[in-house]
Amino acid sequence: MADMFYNNLKEPPTSTVMLESCQFCQVIFANIEKFYVPGTDITCYYNLSRYFMPRKKDWVGIFRVGWKTTREYFTFMWAPKPRYSETGYAEPQQVVFKAYYLPKDDEYYQFCYVDQDGQINGTSVPFQFRTETNDDILIVTKEGEVEKIQQQNAMLLQENKNLKKNLANLQEQNMHLQEELVAAKVLQDKVNTLENKCEKLESQMTDLEKEKYAIKDDLMQIKEEKESVLSEKEKMGNQLKTTLCQKEEFQLQVQIQKKEMDNLQETIKDKAKHLKEWKGENYQLNAALFRQQMLNKIQEEQTLALQILKKQKDELHQEKQKLWQENEDLKATTPEIRSSSAGLPSQSPPNSGLLFENPYSASPKIVQTNPVSLKKCPICQEVFPNDIGQQQYLDHVQNHILDCPYCNKTFDSSDKQVYDDHVFCHRLDQA
Repeated sequence: MADMFYNNLKEPPTSTVMLESCQFCQVIFANIEKFYVPGTDITCYYNLSRYFMPRKKDWVGIFRVGWKTTREYFTFMWAPKPRYSETGYAEPQQVVFKAYYLPKDDEYYQFCYVDQDGQINGTSVPFQFRTETNDDILIVTKEGEVEKIQQQNAMLLQENKNLKKNLANLQEQNMHLQEELVAAKVLQDKVNTLENKCEKLESQMTDLEKEKYAIKDDLMQIKEEKESVLSEKEKMGNQLKTTLCQKEEFQLQVQIQKKEMDNLQETIKDKAKHLKEWKGENYQLNAALFRQQMLNKIQEEQTLALQILKKQKDELHQEKQKLWQENEDLKATTPEIRSSSAGLPSQSPPNSGLLFENPYSASPKIVQTNPVSLKKCPICQEVFPNDIGQQQYLDHVQNHILDCPYCNKTFDSSDKQVYDDHVFCHRLDQA
């Protein structure tokens, strides 16, 4: 019941296509009664044509006779998915309409098969929904009449069977004819398609004929060009032979020149080796010369320092003589101090009352002066003590000097960028 309710709530696909444009040969309805009793379920039987392709949303509806479009259905059921026999034909199909959804009047209705696009593909004969009438009630008669009626009924039943059989045969023939009609339509469509293709092929043939003549003209032109190319090829062949001969001569010359180049390269390598050795010797000589210059400069500074020390020594000696003379003068003017000092104990601190120390003291004090350093860096002017080693002093001076490994030129360490640019230029020359 729920399925039936769902089927009737969900709207089926319909269309506004008129009845005259529909095809009714795709689906054939069978075993349709003249009337159905209201309040009972009814079963609708139908067969599908061989060339008909059912789809998911096809449906079977009940329409009142006189309908114009598929939107005028009274109720409907979704068409089940058909099963096919081994011969390829679809098996007979059926749908059941529940009594609750059937019409309640006695108008004429008919079944219609509607596809997914809303197109009619088959209709049944009309039928009614009504109860039995008095005409259908059997009247009790006499025995002779009963036998006569039974004979008539038997004849009618036999005739009915024959008619049903003929009807079934006719329906089957009609189905086959409809299938043949569909097949004929398909063939007609194919014929039309083939005719269109033939027309296109004829047009293409005409175009091909035109292309054929054009190709012939092109072939004639190509032949002429071919002859010209062959003639040119022959000339090129002769030129090629001449070129090959010249090539062999050039190759011999190249081999001779290559040998000469190899010899020159060997000579250049030897000269480069000697030049490198000379550069090394030159570098060592320049380094030795620079060291000698540094030593000479150091020696000059030491000589200057000695002269300064000698001058200071002379000045100190003169000052000492002057002080000694003043001391003698003081002794002469103060004799009583000498006599009194003779009686003093020997423990008294010497020279305690003198402004200057006693020149006759057993251990006269000599004024100590800081000697001037004899070693000073000529570049950074750093002063070194006298006890520093000569090699240590030279290493310090050498740290201020940058030697070029290519040309033996020397640079001050403060000019590091100039030194780097100079070495980089040498590397570029060698590359």
